[in-house]
Amino acid sequence: MNILGINAYHGDSSAAIVVDGKLIAAIEEERIRRIKHWAGFPSEAIKWCLSYADIGIKDVDYITLSRNPLARFHKKILRVFLKKPKLSFLKQRLNNYEKFKSIKANLAQDLEVSENKIKAKVVNVEHHRAHIASSFFVSPLREAAVVSIDGFGDFVSVMTGVGKENKIKISDIVEFPHSLGIFYTALTQFLGFCNYGDEYKVMGLSAYGEPTYLDKMREIVKLKNNGLFKLDTSYFLHDSQGVEMTWLNEKPLIGRLFSDKLSELLGKPRKEGEELSQRFRDIAASTQSIYEEAFFHILNHLYKKTGLKSIALAGGCIQNSLANGKIADMTSFENIYIPPAAYDAGGAIGSAFYLWNQILDKPREFVMNSPFWGPSFDEKEIKQILEKKAVKYEKLDEKELIRRASKNIADGKVVGWFQGRTECGPRALGNRSILADPRKKEMKDVLNSRIKKREWFRPFAPSILEEKAGEYFESSLPVPFMEKVYKIRKEKRELIPAICHIDGTGRMQSVNYEINPKYYDLIKEFENLTGIPIVLNTSLNENEPIVNTPQDALNCFLRTKMDVLVLENFYISCKQ
Repeated sequence: MNILGINAYHGDSSAAIVVDGKLIAAIEEERIRRIKHWAGFPSEAIKWCLSYADIGIKDVDYITLSRNPLARFHKKILRVFLKKPKLSFLKQRLNNYEKFKSIKANLAQDLEVSENKIKAKVVNVEHHRAHIASSFFVSPLREAAVVSIDGFGDFVSVMTGVGKENKIKISDIVEFPHSLGIFYTALTQFLGFCNYGDEYKVMGLSAYGEPTYLDKMREIVKLKNNGLFKLDTSYFLHDSQGVEMTWLNEKPLIGRLFSDKLSELLGKPRKEGEELSQRFRDIAASTQSIYEEAFFHILNHLYKKTGLKSIALAGGCIQNSLANGKIADMTSFENIYIPPAAYDAGGAIGSAFYLWNQILDKPREFVMNSPFWGPSFDEKEIKQILEKKAVKYEKLDEKELIRRASKNIADGKVVGWFQGRTECGPRALGNRSILADPRKKEMKDVLNSRIKKREWFRPFAPSILEEKAGEYFESSLPVPFMEKVYKIRKEKRELIPAICHIDGTGRMQSVNYEINPKYYDLIKEFENLTGIPIVLNTSLNENEPIVNTPQDALNCFLRTKMDVLVLENFYISCKQ
C-alpha cells in the first residue's frame, strides 16, 4: 500500500511516501525551490518522493493531508458571527478551504496527468493528530503520553493524550484563541524579528538577559488548575481581527500579532535593526521563562494524569530546544521522543502514519531512528557537476578523505561536508553540514563573517560521539536529532568555547555509528588528533534553505569563504 502524505498550503510545505507502513522518503519543498519555509502546494517534493519510491501517482492508494478544514467547523462559523474579523482574513480562510477541496485537481495539474488517473482516496487528518502521529507512531515507544503544541491548526493549539500501540486517545485540547505558539511569535515580532520562523533567535538571545519581566508575562499567559493555560487576548490581534497570512506558493508571511496594549506593558517594541539593549534581552529571557512555565505545567499535569514514564512530543513549539533539554529535570518523564521534523513539515509523515495505524488499524512496523530521508547522489552525477564548473578536485578513498578532512578542521579550516541522503527537518545532522573546530573561540566570528552572516548572539551546535556525551554534558541521554539543549560540564567549557553558549549550554547532537558511520568516523579521527570528541556543526547554507543537491553545495562553496568542500568522496580545496 502506497500512502502519499502532504503538508500543503502552509509554511514548511512537504511531502512523504509511506509504503506498507514504512517511511521511504520525505522532503520539504524549500529544499528544492530554495526559498526558506516555502508555503503552498509542495509539487516538487511530491514529484521527488514519487520518483524515489519508483511509483506514479496512479499507484498511490491514499493521499493524506495534515489538516482537516471541517474540524470544529461549527466553532469557526460561530466565531465569524461573533467577532466579525477583517474581510481580507475571511477571504484567505475561504481560499485555503477551497484549495484543500481541490487537492486532486491541483495534483493532476502539477503532475500533468488527467485527474481521473488519480484513484487515491483523499484523507484529511486533523492537524494536531498528524503532529502526534509524526512522533508517537514512528517512535520506539509502545505506550506513552503524547503532546502537540504549536501556533494553531484546525482551531487548536495544544492536544494531549495517550498513545498505545497503534492507537492514540486524546484527553485535552486548548482551542483558539489561546496559544503558546502565538504568544511566542508575537513576542518574537515585538523584539524586531519579523520573518516567518524567527523564534529561534529569541531562544538564542534569551541567554543574554534576565527574566525581569516575568511577572508581566504572567499577566499575558495564565496557568489554569486543569494543567492548561489561557492568554489575555487583549495583548494580541488574532482574536479580535484575525491575522493575515500568506501561504500561496511563496515565502510565508504573517501579519503583526501583538496589540498596542503589549507596548503599554513592556515599552516600545524594537524596530528591525535597532540595537539589542538590555531591555530587549530581558524581554527575550522572560518570554522563554514564561513559555517554559506553561510547557512544564502541561507536561507535569499530563504525567499525573497518565502515570506514564514515556512521552512523545511534536508541534512547532517543540522546536524549542531550550525547553526540551529540561524535560528530564523538570518532569518525571524518563523516555522522551521528539522526531527530527517536529514542526509542520513533519505533518506529511504524521498524516500518513495516522492513516496507516489509527484509521486502517495496521500494526506498527517502523521506527524513525535516522533523519536521512531526502535524496542522495552518485559519483557520476557529482563528477559531471564539478567538471561542468571546471572545479579542481581529488577523488579520495574514504579513509584518506576522513583523515584529511579531520586534519583540516583541527587546523582551523572551515569544511563543507556533503554525504548521503538529505536530512528531514530544520537541522543539518552530518550530511549537509559545515564543520569547524570547537576549540577555537574565534570560530563563531569566523563563520559569521565568512559564511553565515547571521546575528552575533546565535550559538553554534556541537556534534559529539554518542558514548562521550556524558563526559562533556550534564546528561548522557542520546540526542540524535539535535532537539535538546544541555548544560556543558563546567570543567569542559574552556576546551570547546566555539560551541559553548554564554549560559554554558550547547544544542547537542549525539552521533551514533550505526546511524551515520562516516560522520562518526570523522569525529573519531578528530578526537584522535585533538583529544576532543566533538566538532562544531552548522547547516551547509548561506541565508537560504539547507543545501539539497551537489550543485547547491558547490554554489554555496563558491560564493562563500569556506576552505574545503567534501562531496561524498570528492575533495575540493580551491576555487576558480
